[in-house]
Amino acid sequence: MNNVNGVNAMNLELGGRVIATGLQFPEGPVAMPDGSVLVVEIAAGRLVRVAPDGAIHVVARLGGGPNGAALGPDGHCYVCNNGGFSWRTDNGFSRPTGAAVDYEGGAIQRVNLSTGGVEMLYTHCDGIPLHGPNDIVFDAHGGFWFSDFGKTFEDRILRGAVYYARTDGRFIRRAAHPFLTPNGVGLSPDGRTLYVSETETSRLWSYPIQGPGELGIEPWPSPNGGRLVHGLGGFQRFDSLAVEEGGNICVATLVRGGISVFSPAGELLEFHAAPEGYCTNIAFGGADRRTAFVTLSGYGQLIAAPWPRAGLPLFA
Repeated sequence: MNNVNGVNAMNLELGGRVIATGLQFPEGPVAMPDGSVLVVEIAAGRLVRVAPDGAIHVVARLGGGPNGAALGPDGHCYVCNNGGFSWRTDNGFSRPTGAAVDYEGGAIQRVNLSTGGVEMLYTHCDGIPLHGPNDIVFDAHGGFWFSDFGKTFEDRILRGAVYYARTDGRFIRRAAHPFLTPNGVGLSPDGRTLYVSETETSRLWSYPIQGPGELGIEPWPSPNGGRLVHGLGGFQRFDSLAVEEGGNICVATLVRGGISVFSPAGELLEFHAAPEGYCTNIAFGGADRRTAFVTLSGYGQLIAAPWPRAGLPLFA
């Protein structure tokens, strides 16, 4: 046991092997039944499939900034597109610095994995543009929750929200707001709780789900209607997340890069240290879902690491 940000937690190294390199800021891993992994490349504006031997095949060119992905019940891949970033690269390490020069808004896109065809499913909710859709998870009803990170400009930040939508393109609802940079979204194993990670505050929030698109909202002083599960001290930032079969929440953590594992009660159980600071996402796969596929985005890598417990898939 080690002291992590003032809390006693198991401090581990994120082992495993690198299965792909040279990716252009990878995110949104989706473990496929055939052993391949779908990954978006935010900087390249595309969705790719990484084969078990590391070969990279382009599935679709999406434009903008594809950020998070999940398989829908129809077998298509649904992608959160943040509209694009501006970038800075130093000695091979890339990081986003704000909105792209040609940024026009975000979207939810649907990709036919067989043909590579791309449909624009949602760009607005109740007439208000989506700013920067980020992460996505499907529920047992066939709909999906997604976060809208907002958008950062040199002199201002557009605040974000959490939405619920259906795959037919006809229903989208803002379920919780406002957030300062909401990022990862995930469901508890019983589907009754939604978890949301917030990047700049390094806070993890939870909401009771009352129905499709309906969340129980805490009163003020909660800034977004959520219940605080945990907030890391010091300078840390949260990215995307995944949930274990037993209910623990695994949050990709930036700055001191790695995976922070929290219990549903809010205890920091483990920290799995990554070899770089931009550890951005985690998804579970393999025959027993005990393989963690983790994106190390700054240097463009996808790794496969053994995980001590089984995780949940991104789809019901």
